[in-house]
Amino acid sequence: MTDKLKIIPLGGLGEIGLNMMAFEYEDTIIVVDCGLMFPEDYMLGIDIVIPDVSYLIENKDKVKAFFITHGHEDHVGALPFVLKEVNAPIYATMLTIGLIENKLNEHNLLKQTTFESVRPRDVVEVGPFSVEPIRVCHSIVDAVSYAITTPIGTVIHTGDFKIDQTPVDGELLDFARFSDYGEKGVLALLSDSTNVESEGYSLSESKVGEYLDEIFSNTTGRIIVAAFSSNIHRMQQVINTCKKYGRKLAVNGRSMIANIRIARSLGYLSVPDGVIVDVEELKELHPERVALLTTGSQGEPMSVLIRMAMDSHKHLKIDKGDTVILSSKFIPGNEKAISNMMNHLYRRGAEVIYEKVSEVHVSGHGSQEELKAMLNMTKPKCFVPVHGEYRHLVRHARLAMKTGVKEENVVVAEDGNVIELTKDGIAINGEVDSGRVFVDGKGVGDVGDMVLKDRRHLSRDGMVMALIALDSKTGDVLYGPDIVTRGLIFEEESEHLLDGAREAVEIALMEANKEVKTDTAVLTEEVRLALRRFFNKSLERKPVILPMVVEV
Repeated sequence: MTDKLKIIPLGGLGEIGLNMMAFEYEDTIIVVDCGLMFPEDYMLGIDIVIPDVSYLIENKDKVKAFFITHGHEDHVGALPFVLKEVNAPIYATMLTIGLIENKLNEHNLLKQTTFESVRPRDVVEVGPFSVEPIRVCHSIVDAVSYAITTPIGTVIHTGDFKIDQTPVDGELLDFARFSDYGEKGVLALLSDSTNVESEGYSLSESKVGEYLDEIFSNTTGRIIVAAFSSNIHRMQQVINTCKKYGRKLAVNGRSMIANIRIARSLGYLSVPDGVIVDVEELKELHPERVALLTTGSQGEPMSVLIRMAMDSHKHLKIDKGDTVILSSKFIPGNEKAISNMMNHLYRRGAEVIYEKVSEVHVSGHGSQEELKAMLNMTKPKCFVPVHGEYRHLVRHARLAMKTGVKEENVVVAEDGNVIELTKDGIAINGEVDSGRVFVDGKGVGDVGDMVLKDRRHLSRDGMVMALIALDSKTGDVLYGPDIVTRGLIFEEESEHLLDGAREAVEIALMEANKEVKTDTAVLTEEVRLALRRFFNKSLERKPVILPMVVEV
C-alpha cells in the first residue's frame, strides 16, 4: 500500500473556469468537476475551451468516477467532450444530474452514461475513497462540497461556496459537518479562491429579493429581468415578486425555459398557478401587469435581450417606459458587449438597472471572512487554494497562513502540477500534460495555437491572394498575375496600389530562371516574398499572402 495521495489539477488553477481536479491513490482515480471556460478575446472564432485530459485518457482504466459539485458550466460544461474519451459514473445531487442529463441528451450521450444521485451526508465508496457530499450555499441550487477520506487522511474540496445566513430555500451551509471533520482532523483543504480579493462577507441572495421588491413596487411599465439560466434562486425570487404585485411572467430563452422545466419537475422551483404565461399573452395585458424573464445578461450576440435591444426580435420589442434589470455580474471580457447592449436599450427608451447602480446581483462566492471561516471550521493541516487566477491563489494562501496553517504546508499549484500528499505534509512533485483544448464548431482540438496565430494575423493585417497560370512546359505566364485582397485595402479606391503589387509579381516572374518557373513550389515562394516586401514597404503592413500558381 502506498502512503501518497496524488492531487492533480487539470483546470481551474490559474484561470477562472475550466475546473477539474483528479485524485489518484494506487490504481484508482476519481475526478471532481469537469468544466469549461468561455473564450478570451484572443481566441478568435473559438466557441468554448475545455481541459486537456490526456492524463485521464492515458489512465482511463483507473478512472472510476466523476463527482460534480454543482451544475454551472465551469464545472460540468466539458462532460460531453470528456465522456467520449473517459466514461465513468457521474455522482451528483438531483438538480445537477438533471442539468447534466439535458446537456448530454443534446450530444446523444445520455444512454451510455451512468448517473448516481447523492444527497448531502450520504457516503459513497469508490475503491480506497470514501466520499461524502456536504451542503454549501452558492448561486445555484443543490451545490455541495466533497469530503474525500483516503487511507492517509481526509481531503475536503469545497467547490464554489459562500456562507449565506438567509438563503432563499432555507438550506444553510452545513456548519456541523465541516466542523465535525475539523475536529476529527482534515489533512488538506482545497478551497474556492474566486472572491478572495473582496473583504468582509458576500451579501445574501435574499437581498436581491428585497431590491427586486423595491423596483417592482415603484415601476409602472413592463419589467424585463435578464439573469443566468442556472440561477434557480433568482428565478424563484422573480416569480415570487411577480405573484406579489400581480404581474404575469413570460419566460424566453431556450436554456432558461429548459432549466425552469427541470427545476420544477424536481421540486426545486415553486410556481403558483397562473403566474407564468405564454409570450403571446403579454400583448393583451397592460404594461404594469407584465414581466419577462430572459437570458442575455452578458450581451451574447444571439440572445433574446440583445435582439430586443437591436429591435430585431420577431415578437418582443423594447418600448419607452420599460425597465430592464440585468440581474447578474459582468463577466470579465463581456463589458464592452454589455455596455453596447445597454446603450441600445436606452436608445429605445428603457431604464436599465444593473449591479453598479443597485444590488440586483450578489456573488455566489465567499469573501475573505467566509474563506477564513471555512479554514477555521475545518482546521486543515495542509492547504491548496483552487478556483482562481494565480493572484487569487497567492492571496488565499496568505489568508490561510494568517489562520494558522504552516507556510511549509501551503501549496500554490497550477494546472498539471502533481501535488503529493502524505500524512506528514504536502509538496509538488512532477507534472502531467495539461492545458486548454479549443472547441470550434464540431472540431475538438483541431484548432491550435498556430491556427489562432493565423486568425489574429488575418484580423490585424488582412489577406492578399495572387492568382497566376503558367505554361507547364515553358513557364510562360498564361493568366495573371491577378491580385485580390480582403481586409487590407478598399480595392476600388486603391487601384494604383494593386497595380504596384502586380508589377512586383511580374518582376519576380521575369527574374526567375526557367528551372524556377517550372517548379511551382519554388515560384510560389518567390511570389510570396515579392508581395511581402512590396506591402511592407508601401503600407508598413504584413498581410497573410497566399500565392496560387497553377500549371496548365
